[in-house]
Amino acid sequence: MAAFVYRGGMNERDGPGHAAEPTTAPLVLAHSSDLHIASDSRPDDDLARVHAVIAAARRAGAQALLLAGDIFDHNRVRLALIDRVGLALSEASMPVIILPGNHDCLAPGSVYRRGGLGEVPNVDVLGVTSDETLRLPRLHLEIWGRPHPDHVDMAPLRDVPPRGAARYRIIMAHGHWVTGPHDHHRSWLIHQHELDDLDADYVALGHWDVAQPVGDGRLPAYYSGSPDLARTINIVRLLPDGAVHVERAPLHELDGWT
Repeated sequence: MAAFVYRGGMNERDGPGHAAEPTTAPLVLAHSSDLHIASDSRPDDDLARVHAVIAAARRAGAQALLLAGDIFDHNRVRLALIDRVGLALSEASMPVIILPGNHDCLAPGSVYRRGGLGEVPNVDVLGVTSDETLRLPRLHLEIWGRPHPDHVDMAPLRDVPPRGAARYRIIMAHGHWVTGPHDHHRSWLIHQHELDDLDADYVALGHWDVAQPVGDGRLPAYYSGSPDLARTINIVRLLPDGAVHVERAPLHELDGWT
C-alpha cells in the first residue's frame, strides 16, 4: 500500500550505560491496537490475531511493537488465555509496549494486574511495569502514553510532559479523534490543538477499528485499526534526518479468516 512521508522536526529495566551507538539506519516500529481478545470458547481465533500481528511486524523488520489499547476486550478474560497471550508476545523477539485502553483499563482486577504479562521480559505495560514514560536506550527511543486507569472518561493527550533527550519520541494514545461538534458527546476525546502541542515523531492511536491518519498532516498521527477489520498493521520508519515513513502491512495469516 502507499507510504506516507513526513519531514519534521533508557528502558529503565536496562539501566544506564546500555544505549546503542549512533546509526544512520531507520528505526522501524510496528503499530497495532484493538485486538479485543476475549473468547473462552474460541481462544485460537483470538490468538490468531496476536500471531498475525507479530508475523507482520517481523516481516517488516520491526525493532519494537506498539499495541495502543484494547488488546483485551474486557478485564474478565480468564488467566489461561492471558498466559497464552503472554507466551505469544514473549516469542516476538522484540520489545512489546502495551498501552491499556478503555476496555482493558487498569481498574482493580485488570488483566495486566492479575495476569503475568507484566513479568514477560520483553513486554512493558505503561502504568504497570513503567510509569507513563518508557525509555529504550538501545533504540534511542522514548515512548509516552497515558493508560486508562478505569472506565471513566479521561483526556488521553492532556498535559503531555516535555520531550526527553532520546533521538526519537513516540506518543501512544487510546481515544476518539474529534472531527467536529457532533463528536463532543463522546468520551476519551483527542483534539487537533492537543496534537499541535506535541513534540513527537509519531502518534500511535487506538480505539478506532478503521486504519487512517488524523490531524492536519503536520504530525504523523495514525489509527492502526483493528486487525480483524483493517487486516493490516502500521509500519513506521523513523529516519535520523527527521523523515517519517508510514505504511500499512497486510496480515497474510488472516487471509480468508472471518
